[in-house]
Amino acid sequence: MKMINIHLQGRELKVPRASSILALIVGESDPGLGLKRPIGALINNRLVPLASGLHDQASVELIDALHPQGQRIYRRGCILMLIEATRRLFPEVRLVVGQSLANGYFFDWKGAPAIEPEHLEKIQKEMDRMVEEDITFELERCGVQEALRRFTARLMFDRVELLNTFWHETIRLVRLGETMDIHHGPVPPSTGYMPHFGLAMYPPDEEVEAMNQNGALIRGLVLRFPASEDDRDLHEAPRGTTKLFTIHRESKAWNRTLGVENVGTLNRLVLEGKIDEVVRVAEGFHEKRITEIADRIATHRDRIKIALIAGPSSSGKTTFLKRLSVQLRVHGLRPVGLSIDNYYVNREDTPLDEEGKYDFESIEAIDLPLFNEQLVQLLNGKEVATPRFSFEAGTRVPESKWRSMQLGPGEVLIVEGIHGLNDRLTSQVPAESKFKIYVSALAQLCLDDANRIHTTDLRLMRRLVRDKLFRGYSASSTLACWPSVRRGESRNIFPFQESADEIFNTALPYEMAVLKIFAERFLLEVSQEDPNYSEVHRMMKFLSLLVGIFPNRVPQNSILREFIGGSTFRY
Repeated sequence: MKMINIHLQGRELKVPRASSILALIVGESDPGLGLKRPIGALINNRLVPLASGLHDQASVELIDALHPQGQRIYRRGCILMLIEATRRLFPEVRLVVGQSLANGYFFDWKGAPAIEPEHLEKIQKEMDRMVEEDITFELERCGVQEALRRFTARLMFDRVELLNTFWHETIRLVRLGETMDIHHGPVPPSTGYMPHFGLAMYPPDEEVEAMNQNGALIRGLVLRFPASEDDRDLHEAPRGTTKLFTIHRESKAWNRTLGVENVGTLNRLVLEGKIDEVVRVAEGFHEKRITEIADRIATHRDRIKIALIAGPSSSGKTTFLKRLSVQLRVHGLRPVGLSIDNYYVNREDTPLDEEGKYDFESIEAIDLPLFNEQLVQLLNGKEVATPRFSFEAGTRVPESKWRSMQLGPGEVLIVEGIHGLNDRLTSQVPAESKFKIYVSALAQLCLDDANRIHTTDLRLMRRLVRDKLFRGYSASSTLACWPSVRRGESRNIFPFQESADEIFNTALPYEMAVLKIFAERFLLEVSQEDPNYSEVHRMMKFLSLLVGIFPNRVPQNSILREFIGGSTFRY
């Protein structure tokens, strides 16, 4: 028997060439390990299923469901299980994946019967039965034409649209029972690998009235996933997400108006030469929302003295602020910016994170007493000398170089920063004087009915392109710092989303096809030995499904211009 040499978890092994990863780790794959049970692997920094074969000199790293990449595998398997269980019990129902909510995904329930709690109870029991049966996920590779025939026979036209522009000769498919899907990424070996999940009606009963008033009441279900080994209470509906969900529904309605239901329909519109209309209307929706927000501020100009804008990295806050400022000027208001960055404490007083590094994203890194003191003075019409901070020196510049500032008639103070929604930042300012805006790129475009595009992936793509074009950072360095950025957002931004007076979604349904033109090139610069190459591999596979849109189609005042250049605004 032909033998090959591999490295498994740092151990050198000689194994038969025909071996799979799963066959080698029988002793390390005990179901009793729970979420720490290996669910996938990285072979030479490429994410693969455990059923994958091996090649000579392969370097294999096992990952479990607590690993970020393992979480994707776990969730993909749970989704297929949900779809198969629903198909068995309610064959006339079509589930369509939507946004992320509280460690889960929202699904639209389309078809008869209308969704009721007892339906979810039956589906949950069926999924639990499938876990006990430990059903294998079957993988196969077939010709694209054969895949198109199968999906057409099942009336899965969302997959058909996606494959119409898939130029490879063959494609991998995954099957669970009678449910078939495109193999967009690794799945668990079998259903027994996913014992923990939960189903809940959404919105919950106590939030139905509020969503009715906002025109967002479309009851569906949330499939929730464990975030830790102790996370077992997964059958409760997410709460306190009314505003965010409303914006998600609004954005999805915009996409339907544009005729862009998923990536497949977007690709078709690009190839049919209809993308310019999509771009114009999508940008028009943005302008309409920005105008509405400015109208609301202007209507309450006697009360609102300060507008606070917050959002995660690469959400387009800067361009949003510039476009909002234009609309405020239409109302006779003059926006005046105040930068939180100038209120950092000296470097030596900056708090440390769990790794012992300076935590510049902590609210304690801001001189809150001074910031609040000067805010109150400014809002009372007094002249204030505002500080200047030198990031090179890590200290404030001498007071003699501070900037004098005073608000005049018709001027409204604008503060942009990650802590804008946290009331501790403006604790001395009366609540009625503040207007808080949350800005984020909440992607609503999906690959197909079962596979979503993650909001974090959209923002990562924006940042990767901008960092390379304008900040001198390689794709590798952007990928390396992204986990730290995400941790800071989870602590300092996301917990305060629902406190916003307005939420603005900066995502554009066509933008990933524009970013593809840049991102593919920059990602190819990352070495295959780079520790972040697994992300490169995943993103390149996703980008290959998009038909590119040339940047000259993007209007000069678009938020997307903040990341690709050519904006009419100066940054």
